[in-house]
Amino acid sequence: MSTAHTDVEQVEQANTTFYETMERGDFEELSSLWLAPSDLGVDEQYHDPADVGVISCVHPGWPVLTGRGEVLRSYALIMANTEYIQFFLTDVHVSVTGDTALVTCTENILSGGPAPEDSDELGPLVGQLVVATNLFRRTPDGWKLWSHHASPVLTESDDEEEDDSPT
Repeated sequence: MSTAHTDVEQVEQANTTFYETMERGDFEELSSLWLAPSDLGVDEQYHDPADVGVISCVHPGWPVLTGRGEVLRSYALIMANTEYIQFFLTDVHVSVTGDTALVTCTENILSGGPAPEDSDELGPLVGQLVVATNLFRRTPDGWKLWSHHASPVLTESDDEEEDDSPT
C-alpha cells in the first residue's frame, strides 16, 4: 500500500501527464490515460462499457460528454482543429481518499488556430483562463482519469466596469 504522500505525487504526475499529452497532440497516449472498463476488471465483451466506470468530460462551453467514445471523440476533434496549445497550470491542489483522487487547478491556456489559407503565417494565438476539476481513480496500471470538468473564468472588461463618476 502506498503512502498518502506518494499517492499525491503520483496523482499530480498523472495530472501533469494529461496536460503534456494534450500539448503534444498524442491521441493514443491520451486515450490510455482515461479509465476503461478493463481497468476496473470488467470484461467489455460481457458488459456494456457505458454501465461500468462511466467517464465524463465537460470542455468550456460544451455540454457534458459521457462514455469513452464521446469523451475521446471530443479530444480527437480538439486535437485535429488546434494548431498549438500550451497549458500553464497554477493553483494545483490534490486530494486523495482511498482509490479516488481529486485535482483542482487553473489552466492558463495559450492556443493557436489554423493558419490563414494560402499563407505560411501561424494562426492567431489566444489566451484563456479556465478552472478545472480532474477526478482520478487508482487502477493496477496507475491513476487514470475518471472525469474532467473545465469552466472558463469570466473577467470584467473595461466596458463592463461601473462608472463611479458623479452624474
